[in-house]
Amino acid sequence: MTQAYKYQFKKHIDLRDVEDTLFLAILAAEGLFSEALVRMNSNYQQDRDAGTITLDADTPVGQVVNTIFTTYAIKEFGRDGFTVQRLKKEADS
Repeated sequence: MTQAYKYQFKKHIDLRDVEDTLFLAILAAEGLFSEALVRMNSNYQQDRDAGTITLDADTPVGQVVNTIFTTYAIKEFGRDGFTVQRLKKEADS
């Protein structure tokens, strides 16, 4: 990932619930782009111990997944339930 968003959830929020919300966001993106395009153009990493999920934002598909996920997370966990940080990484050589 050269561009990504890292979501840090409060300790009281179960990351399994966050993953369920992410899967709904991915499903919504599939409705816009198709399952194949979402599968090819989005990626995420999770760290349950740290309470974080990092979503790829390199492509328009990944950006839409992030937008939908953020909207769902605000509604489900509240504006104060998490923070989101934009990450820029150098491309692999």
